Amino acid sequence: MPLETSGPIVFLERGLDYVFKGWIDEHTFAPSKPGTGMVVAVKKLKQESFQGHREWLTEVNYLGMLSHENLVKLIGYCSESENKLLVYEYMPKGSLENHLFRKGVQLMPWAIRMRIAVDVAKGLSFLHSLDANVIYRDLKASNVLLDSEFNAKLSDFGLAREGPKGDRTHVSTRVVGTRGYAAPEYIATGHLTPKSDVYSFGVVLLELLSGKRATGDENAGGAEETLVDWAKPFLSDSRKVLRIMDSRLGGQYSKKGAQTAAALALRCLQNDPKNRPPMTEVLAALEQLLALGSAPRILGQANRENKMNDKFSPHRTMRDIRQSR
Repeated sequence: MPLETSGPIVFLERGLDYVFKGWIDEHTFAPSKPGTGMVVAVKKLKQESFQGHREWLTEVNYLGMLSHENLVKLIGYCSESENKLLVYEYMPKGSLENHLFRKGVQLMPWAIRMRIAVDVAKGLSFLHSLDANVIYRDLKASNVLLDSEFNAKLSDFGLAREGPKGDRTHVSTRVVGTRGYAAPEYIATGHLTPKSDVYSFGVVLLELLSGKRATGDENAGGAEETLVDWAKPFLSDSRKVLRIMDSRLGGQYSKKGAQTAAALALRCLQNDPKNRPPMTEVLAALEQLLALGSAPRILGQANRENKMNDKFSPHRTMRDIRQSR
């Protein structure tokens, strides 16, 4: 399937690849002129990367088989000689990392943050519920992409692995990933389970609550102190937990909702993986938080503020889950 970019627009360079913005015909998938047809994101593997080739194959295998509203859609791929491309749906809002940490980007209100947490939990719950028990293994803010309405989708499946089957409690693998997100038992032993993803989700949820990076770069403890290290003493005390909240929110969130979300993050971040809840339980807790009216009430406040200052764009998330092979 020959696919190529329409124009030399590089809008992101990652460790093992470049990402281009391109356009293709919606029906034939042939390249089209910039601004016409369907806009797509095209990831091109760096030719010198053997590790990247292995991850490229993994991504084709998983995203070629799986379909879900909270996984980024793989439209096609190309493998010609040394050129290896992956073509995805284009996510116009970019990454969660940019919206949480980049200066000059509009602040996301509480309701949007909680809906992103639900979307990420849906994606992970779907992966863990498959017969293959897929472990994502690379959950971080930069791999959560947002569409025009802030619906969140998981991207970059190069590190995904099938989980343990039968009587096996874990799979053993080389330790890869990003500092601050990986579960402690995985770093120490290379033992990988779905609970490793639960820990990483707890970190991302903590980023959503605090507006601070997982690596803890902004914390008083310096470069050696991660966000989890800094936040855990506050998470374990309901009287102090609001101290971790993103000050840029200006208190525009439900106190009870924030305490509930923080308590859930603490459960996900338990050092013993057996004490972490499964993602289905995490998802149910987050959806219950929304159903109780904590986030929708604040979203209503944000909507009224939007009419006054045009600062935010609320969204709705899709509810149906679809799987195809």
